[in-house]
Amino acid sequence: MKYYLIAGEASGDLHGSNLMKGLQAEDTAAEFRFWGGGMMEAVGGTKVRDYKATAVMGATDVLRSLGKISRNLKDCKADILAWRPDVVILIDYPGFNMKIARFCHEHGIRVFYYIAPKTWASREGRNKKLKAWVDRLFIVFPFEIPYFEQRGIPFIYKGNPLIDAVDSHEYVRPVPEKYIAILAGSRKGEISHTMPNAMKIADKLHALPQYADFKFVVAGAPARSSEDYENYVAGRPYVEVLFGRTYDVLKYAEAALINSGTASLEAALIGTPQVVCWSTSFITAFLAKYALHVLDHIKFISLGNLILDKLAFRELIQYDYTAAAAGAELRRLIEDAPYRTQMLADYAEIRARLGGSGASRAVAKAMIESLG
Repeated sequence: MKYYLIAGEASGDLHGSNLMKGLQAEDTAAEFRFWGGGMMEAVGGTKVRDYKATAVMGATDVLRSLGKISRNLKDCKADILAWRPDVVILIDYPGFNMKIARFCHEHGIRVFYYIAPKTWASREGRNKKLKAWVDRLFIVFPFEIPYFEQRGIPFIYKGNPLIDAVDSHEYVRPVPEKYIAILAGSRKGEISHTMPNAMKIADKLHALPQYADFKFVVAGAPARSSEDYENYVAGRPYVEVLFGRTYDVLKYAEAALINSGTASLEAALIGTPQVVCWSTSFITAFLAKYALHVLDHIKFISLGNLILDKLAFRELIQYDYTAAAAGAELRRLIEDAPYRTQMLADYAEIRARLGGSGASRAVAKAMIESLG
């Protein structure tokens, strides 16, 4: 069968590649055409557009990129019609993918949505569109089960694919020194809001005798380059930026400062004590709170905390994200053994609730069965 996949960010590229491997295993005649990244490209098929050229995030980024978004949508729709796949598989990235879902529905092309839009956090009105335009929803978090059941949206749950990604990685220590990991987000806006405080923390801790030999290792985002970080790390020999080593950087870190996102769940599954920090522009924060009503229906912004329905690790959001608060939390993660032990115990529970391995192939098999 012919599968057309659309991923718009690094996490989608990861999950898309593992799903493609599962589809290949279940359907030896599988053909792929996709919008994604290098991980999907390594599996095979034809890459139409790289996600690095399409990704935008936040209200201000969207406003600046309206022309590019419109052109990408037009190109994507034309390419789908020309190729006529058996199914279009949308992977997260709802701002773009919901428009493609409607287009495909109107043109009689089957639509699967893998990794559901987070309507439980904001934009609940999208549920009506999911029900109308999507043939089958494939969810990846256990707390989504009652949510979508209550709204009458058909779905399939086969576990979370991150477990396979984390467990199959071949880990290699990235630097010999003890270090604190910094994951500042995947987009320029996230980096610009995370890195200044992260560097203040690095400066302050490096000046303390007990941390003088520590390094601070920044995991460079796949869609970014060294130029995105150089203004922040310049003149700081104790700070190093590494690309393509995110899992390694997390695995051996004493603790991590993480911009909220998939990385915080990856840290929990890998076993890295963490503090989540998130801030954005005033305009984006205002729209998120008062127009999109983000956090109206949920207690936490981090997936691990949502899975447990309790605060397994701290979240410093917007104005609470200060160098003083985040630095103090990093020190506690390293110096307070009982606190660290409790967090690791909570991590074990997060992993248990997500289920076992093999989610990507199980989802692929369920997709093929649904198409039959």
